[in-house]
Amino acid sequence: MSVVISGTGLFTPSESISNDELVVCFNSYVDQFNSVNEQSIEKGEVKALSHSSSAFIEKASGIKSRYVMSKSDILNVDLMRPTFKERSNEELSLQAEIGVAAAKQAMAAANKTAADIDLVIVACAYTQRSYPAIAIEIQQELGCGGWAFDMLVACSAATFGIINAANAIRSGTAKTVLVINPEILTPQVNYRDRDSHFIFGDVATASIIEDEATATGEHVFKIIGEQPITQFSNNIRSNIGYMNPCSPETEHADDKYFIQQGRKVFKEVLPMVSSLIASQMEKAQVAPSDIKRLYLHQANINMNNFIGKKVLEREPTAEEAPIILDEYANTSSAGCIIALHKHHDGLSSGDKAVLCSFGAGYSACCLVLEYT
Repeated sequence: MSVVISGTGLFTPSESISNDELVVCFNSYVDQFNSVNEQSIEKGEVKALSHSSSAFIEKASGIKSRYVMSKSDILNVDLMRPTFKERSNEELSLQAEIGVAAAKQAMAAANKTAADIDLVIVACAYTQRSYPAIAIEIQQELGCGGWAFDMLVACSAATFGIINAANAIRSGTAKTVLVINPEILTPQVNYRDRDSHFIFGDVATASIIEDEATATGEHVFKIIGEQPITQFSNNIRSNIGYMNPCSPETEHADDKYFIQQGRKVFKEVLPMVSSLIASQMEKAQVAPSDIKRLYLHQANINMNNFIGKKVLEREPTAEEAPIILDEYANTSSAGCIIALHKHHDGLSSGDKAVLCSFGAGYSACCLVLEYT
């Protein structure tokens, strides 16, 4: 049995924040902080904060803008966080809503209806509640049968979800699987931290996974190699959790947001990911010259450039290693799926591609694909 990705979908929020807009807000906060703490700063009791800049952000990350679900509140210097109106338990949750929007696109691309889908997997960095599962809520909203579950693997969730879907199909517990990545990431951002206030955006992606024999979509990718790996590290961490109120003295500490040690991540993750991709290409008997697309996790332009050069053994072209993080920023697990969704034109039957994600955990997952 050959398992394929037969359709993808993308939900993009209507609002976007440019680097310039983000920097104006951040620098206003810095000026306020330094003014309020002027005497303590002069005494050396408090460290003065430094301005950010669009040039710094773009050089450090390659990011130019990001889509968000709550623009005005993020840019409110007295708030600097997204806010959402709480919905009743009888209303569709926000995360399910954007997941359904992406799912409907993927279903249309794969020529599937709800009756065809017998497993829904929501795979992302965070779910907005513990239970009932967002996946089961989406299952009901779409009218799918079968079963559904949520899984959290940070930036690798989408590819881990696809592997779980493929294994369900191979085992016979599902025939057609909908994998959804509804990434509402702005709540984890500390917009008062110069080193991370620009990193993330909100988005949702979806993929249909099925037996090649039943696939009728226009753009179909056969999975010919796959491998997830994990390795524990504190270098990327988020301590947001339901137990935070149990320690009220630290409930709102900085580590309850996304935190990372960027240089250590760069040094440790890149060799791990490059080696993983190379091993799977070798196992699938795919040479660097065979690769027509590198759909990589979209976290940092410098990381992607390093991996692309390592895998292809030369500098990749913009077409070979598409970048979407300049427009979308880091969207956790959704980034590589956005790249696949938006940049599959120009491929011919038999062309090979790599779909790879990597991030907190550490976790990484590589899929070698063949365009059919």
